[in-house]
Amino acid sequence: MGRERLVTLFDRTRAEGRAALLPFLTAGLPDPESSPSLFQAMARAGADGFEVGIPYTDPLMDGPVIQQGSERAIDAGTSPDVALELVATITETTGRPVLVMTYANPILHRGVDEFTAAAAAAGADGVIVADLPVEESGPLRRAAERHGLGVVQFVAPTSSTARIEAVAASDPCFVYAVAEMGVTGEREEASTRLDGLVARIREVTDVPIVAGVGISNPEQAAAAGRVADGVIVGSALVRRVLEAPDPATAATVLERTVASFAAALR
Repeated sequence: MGRERLVTLFDRTRAEGRAALLPFLTAGLPDPESSPSLFQAMARAGADGFEVGIPYTDPLMDGPVIQQGSERAIDAGTSPDVALELVATITETTGRPVLVMTYANPILHRGVDEFTAAAAAAGADGVIVADLPVEESGPLRRAAERHGLGVVQFVAPTSSTARIEAVAASDPCFVYAVAEMGVTGEREEASTRLDGLVARIREVTDVPIVAGVGISNPEQAAAAGRVADGVIVGSALVRRVLEAPDPATAATVLERTVASFAAALR
């Protein structure tokens, strides 16, 4: 468990000559009771691991779709504690690695060490904190290391070489390469900046690189997977859950959708 499981995941997918598929979905969506069944459906469809979002009222990196997903999950009773309980269920029932995605404020409110201990106890393997710059991530990284968790760091197309070097020096479990500037959301066109960004990162480090933000369909995922070690798809999946009339339909639609992304990456 923990960071080592992420290392094993990327070693395996690299050996298979493909990128890992790491779908994002908000914990507690559409409600806490049915949320695990959606992750189970995505596991059956070929997801290699998950980015599980803790619903938050001020998600600065997230666009309207994921914001709406957070609101719905919170309205359904998903607190941070409930979200971590769901993480435990997801890891137990799917057997897939899980990264907990959150923001700095909920971590600071709970306490950095207490949060990382709780995430590790729930079976998480790593944490993604969308609004925590690498320069301020020291306390989280130290706490995560104590509890065996990996920490993800972000690099954007506008990042300087010095910043990429600082990210690499922080020993992330993987580098999150932001394919498109702006908040999360579906895009009609594939990123024209990702290839260059990944090449710049690879000049500095051999840490796995996972592409995300704006990857909306299997064709875009395939393009990202040709250069990156992993692909995150989020808004396209959250939207389908929000549009589904009931949890069973949401699970069916997610399984079919994730299967199409998995096929594209193979």
